[in-house]
Amino acid sequence: MSRNVITIDADASVIDAIKTMLSHGVSGLPVTDRDGVLVGILSEGDFIRRVEVGTERRRGRWLAMLAGANQVALDFARQHGRKVSQIMSPSPITVEEDTPLEQVVQLKKSHGVTRFPVMRDKRLVGMVTRTDFITAIANLRLDRPSPSANDDQIRASVIAALARAPWRPNALHVSVHDGVVGLRGGIRSDNARKAAVIAAENVAGVKRVEDQLSKVPPPEEDYGGGDFVSLQEEPSTEDDQPL
Repeated sequence: MSRNVITIDADASVIDAIKTMLSHGVSGLPVTDRDGVLVGILSEGDFIRRVEVGTERRRGRWLAMLAGANQVALDFARQHGRKVSQIMSPSPITVEEDTPLEQVVQLKKSHGVTRFPVMRDKRLVGMVTRTDFITAIANLRLDRPSPSANDDQIRASVIAALARAPWRPNALHVSVHDGVVGLRGGIRSDNARKAAVIAAENVAGVKRVEDQLSKVPPPEEDYGGGDFVSLQEEPSTEDDQPL
């Protein structure tokens, strides 16, 4: 997470908020009250529909009736508001310092948000944004040297990595020489090819993967008979005789 958090006061003007975001190069701001308590979140999305640039939402009579007076009033306030408190998203979703990264990802997907205030005992201590995911991956040092492993160990690990994948190659053959992996077999799609190569590349000790996979046609639709075959001619019966 980012610990150096730039905040904005709920009573600040919208112009001050925009200047703060531009000067610090951030796309969102936690909003606090006079006591420093988190009360909302302000993001670039809150400025998409604004009267100043002519992008405010316009509804006809029937659409306004369908949306309801409460929603129409809310839209008007957020599109014309002069203070941060009038356009921010209140009651933001927060996470704790020890919240697992997977849980943060699930919250992002289910709520469609891109940033989460990080709390400690109800006090704002950081922010998690999409940029922090990139930083976390960089800190893993994906280009670090792989631990040493002999070819037999590498081959066993590659086979294990592909064994249960639904897209695994058919008739898979794995060869390893000095850390260079050769993959042979049949694959159904280009995505399956990519996944198989990546799975092998991620095995410890692999230096390079030589893709020798062959694309095979997808299975035909099962209509109960597989390939069309000639039916054997059966001897005629009395019922078959012409009238």
